[in-house]
Amino acid sequence: MDQDIKELIISSLALEDITPDDIDAEAPLFVKGLGLDSIDALELGLALQKRYGVSVSSDSEETRRHFGSVKALAAFVTAQRTR
Repeated sequence: MDQDIKELIISSLALEDITPDDIDAEAPLFVKGLGLDSIDALELGLALQKRYGVSVSSDSEETRRHFGSVKALAAFVTAQRTR
């Protein structure tokens, strides 16, 4: 699932100079680490909804935790899909 999330991040955000291997699954996605911003979060949330059918609430503390890293996002998607 980590690899799928990395590929989704790259494709949905058009990160042309980054490969899945360049993304540390444990590193932060926002500010430090990958350096994504709030617009990226919206685009990524829509991509997750389209690909996996998961619902992401906007701007909650819980959502911020889920978007903390590739590992956290993969765990969130896996948990949502098994409900």
